[in-house]
Amino acid sequence: MMRKLLALFAILGIGLALAAAWLVQDWQRFVDQPVNPDSELVLWLPSGTSFPGLVRQLEHLGLANANLWHWQLWRRLHAPALRAGEYRIAPGMRLEELVRVLESGRAVEHRFTIVEGWTTARLREALAADPRLRQLTAMLDDDELMQRLGCENCAAEGRFLPETYFFTRPGSDLDLLQRAFADMNAALEDIWANRQVDLPLNSPEELLVMASIIERETGQAGERAKVSGVFARRLELGMRLQTDPTVIYGMGDDFDGRLLRAHLRIDHPWNTYTRHGLPPTAIALPGRPSLEAAANPAPGTALYFVARGDGSHHFSDTLEEHNRAVNRYIRGRR
Repeated sequence: MMRKLLALFAILGIGLALAAAWLVQDWQRFVDQPVNPDSELVLWLPSGTSFPGLVRQLEHLGLANANLWHWQLWRRLHAPALRAGEYRIAPGMRLEELVRVLESGRAVEHRFTIVEGWTTARLREALAADPRLRQLTAMLDDDELMQRLGCENCAAEGRFLPETYFFTRPGSDLDLLQRAFADMNAALEDIWANRQVDLPLNSPEELLVMASIIERETGQAGERAKVSGVFARRLELGMRLQTDPTVIYGMGDDFDGRLLRAHLRIDHPWNTYTRHGLPPTAIALPGRPSLEAAANPAPGTALYFVARGDGSHHFSDTLEEHNRAVNRYIRGRR
C-alpha cells in the first residue's frame, strides 16, 4: 500500500513539475514574443488609461487576447504607470519595451508650418482643417482670439510668426497660436531693438506692417532690403507707397485675381495709392527675413520698382525710368 502511495506521489510530483515547467515556458514565450510583430503602428492613449484599458486597445488592434491570464499576472508583477499621449510602436517590440515607452511620455511629435505670406485668415483655415489639433478657437472671431492671447484691441493680422511648430496630441489650435504669437512678439522686440538709425518707423507695430508689405511684394531674399529701401525713402519724402498688395488686401473677398487700374482709385484704409503712410494693419504674416529687411532698409536712390515677371524686380530712380520699365515688363507681356 505504501509503495502505491509513493508511486502516486511520484507521478503527481512529476506532473506538477512538468506543469510548472510548461507554465514557465509559456510565460517566457508570452514575455518574449513581440506585441506588434509586423509593421509600425501609432497608439493613442487617452488620459486615465489603465493597463486593462491598454490591453483592450491592443485587442481591438488584433495584438492581444484580454482573456489570457498572462496580462493580469504581468500587471500585478509590474504595476505600470501609463502616461497619456500618442505613441509610435515599432515592429518587434516586446510588452516590457512597449510599456516602457508608454511610461516615458515620449509621445509622437507632429509638425505644423505657418507659411510666410499667409494671412491670419488663411492660417486659421489651415488650423481648423487639421484633425490632429483640438479645435478651441473655431467659434472666436479675430478680436476674441486676440483677447484670449492677452492682446486686447490688437489687430490679429500679421501677429503670428511663420515657423514650423512641433506639438504632441492632444495639443490645440490655441496652444499653437499662443506660441506663434509669443514668438512674433519676441522677434519684433529683438529686431526693433537692433533697427537701423533714423528708420522712418515709429514703433514695432509699424515695423510689422512694413514687413508684411515687403513679404507680399517679393519672395526674393536678395531683394527684400532693396524693396524696404524704396518704401523707407518714400515715407521720408512724403510720397505714397503705392503698393498693389495693400490694395488687394483691402479688397478682401472682392478680389478675383485681377487687379485693375480702377481698383487703385477706390479709396479704403489699405489703399496706399489714395492714402499717405502705412495702412492701419499688417496685410500678411511676415517671416523673420522680412522683419529684418524692414528694420534695415538697403541704402540707395531708387523710388520705384516693377515686377519683371520672373520673380525679380526692376528698380528705378525716376518716374520716367519706371514708366519705361512698366512698358517693357508689364505692357510688353500683354
